Amino acid sequence: MNMHNTNSTKEPGAASGRGGPQSVGRVISILESLVHAEAGSTLSELAANTGAPKTSLVGLLSGLTSEGCLVRDDAGRYALGPRFISLAMQTVAGRELIVTARPVLMTLVEQTGETAVLGALSEDGVLALYLDKVESPNAIRYAVNVGEHRELYCTVVGKVLLAYFNTDRLDAYLNSVPREQFTQTTITGKKALKAELAAIRRDGLARSADERVPGASGVSAPIFGADGGVLAAILIAGPSERVHANAKANERAVMDAAAACTRLVGGRVPAADA
Repeated sequence: MNMHNTNSTKEPGAASGRGGPQSVGRVISILESLVHAEAGSTLSELAANTGAPKTSLVGLLSGLTSEGCLVRDDAGRYALGPRFISLAMQTVAGRELIVTARPVLMTLVEQTGETAVLGALSEDGVLALYLDKVESPNAIRYAVNVGEHRELYCTVVGKVLLAYFNTDRLDAYLNSVPREQFTQTTITGKKALKAELAAIRRDGLARSADERVPGASGVSAPIFGADGGVLAAILIAGPSERVHANAKANERAVMDAAAACTRLVGGRVPAADA
């Protein structure tokens, strides 16, 4: 967050190994099968759905999982992973979302006077990626470059994305990603971070106060896709004093903007946790 003042390679067509046409076809079949499996699929189910022997799928599933294209839970069920989902969103859905969300971002700037940004998970699923922005007209404002990456645990866009990770995915993230203490208010402890993420999921809103850069704060809310999963996040950010002075109006505007984007992309808000 920045505060700115305006002043050995195989030959093509090789039929053997993971890079061969048969393996490529099986990878596509696996992905197509999992797109329609809301609860994921076991190895046996994937073998039945793709018409491929289990022995030929084991190596492919292992490779896809290690690359983040798939995830495997404790029950042995495979599902589409963050890397595949992020790539898909950044191509067709991502471009459509950017075009769709742009007028909403512009309205959000008019309503709040702060910079509005659209963000989503990065390809590797451990960072936030800024997809689009509309900057505040104020001389002192939040400034960010489209295409930049930011941490999940200490940014307002990242925290709203992180809040909707399932338990296994969140634990894997917390156990593998180092958490730097950027400021005095940066939350780095697992227990405290989990408590805040639970509150974000309950409220449908994330807040950040001087956590990444002193003097900069923001508010963010999730944009949901057709399957009820988080597609992206929309946020405003600016000087902490100004953001906090208009907290209630800012939060309402951001939540309304996220809801508008969800409707525009044909998404649905998932049922509240029991």
